[in-house]
Amino acid sequence: MSQTVTAAVLVIGNEILSGRTQDTNVAFLGKSLNDLGIRLMEVRVVADIEDEIVYAVNALRVRYDYLFTTGGIGPTHDDITADSVAAAFDVGIDYHPEVFELLKQNFESRGLEANGARMRMARVPDGALLIDNEISLAPGFQIENVFVLAGVPSIARAMFNGASNRLRRGEVVRSRSIRCHCGEGTIADTLAVVQDAFPVVDIGSYPWSKDGRYGTSLVLRATDIAMLDSAYDAVFQAAVEAGGDPVEEPAEA
Repeated sequence: MSQTVTAAVLVIGNEILSGRTQDTNVAFLGKSLNDLGIRLMEVRVVADIEDEIVYAVNALRVRYDYLFTTGGIGPTHDDITADSVAAAFDVGIDYHPEVFELLKQNFESRGLEANGARMRMARVPDGALLIDNEISLAPGFQIENVFVLAGVPSIARAMFNGASNRLRRGEVVRSRSIRCHCGEGTIADTLAVVQDAFPVVDIGSYPWSKDGRYGTSLVLRATDIAMLDSAYDAVFQAAVEAGGDPVEEPAEA
């Protein structure tokens, strides 16, 4: 059996915590990692405070196989992720010569001044590997098992896709889902019995309501397809017996 590969995401930015910006990177990373057989186990959101970023980076990078950070690598004073990651690893940080020249030429070709703020995006912790950014050129970087991505969703996605070939794959978690027309309380006890019978299958229940009706979506996840199918059959039958009028619905892993 393949070893489980795990990951965490650290979202960095006051704008996320204030509600000004709605994060969409976590959903993308969760789905993309699952497709590679990597299980996203934890997500944290921290403010633009170096000590908090350093603490979170050091806690998460030793707990999981991979850590992905998003946000805080732009040109403004509060973009402190690169410095914070360097501090977490106790390494220096300086302008990467190739990135410096690339950005300088790009800015000047567009009639923009290659000022200190813009050129901050060329600073990379010592020993880090670059992660290409085909959209705005300023790269992300990887240092050991930590991947530092931009906060802008389109750029974060491009960076992740570019770096995904560096990741070790695990077993992909498959899922099946049942839509029931009964409340969670009606089927909860039976679900607990099925869960005990199939401990390798994760069974979750999620209430829904629409057009005056309510019910429960039952989602089953596992790496073992045979066990997943057997557990699905047991849950489906339980939903029938509970009067939930169950139907299979598309489920995302």
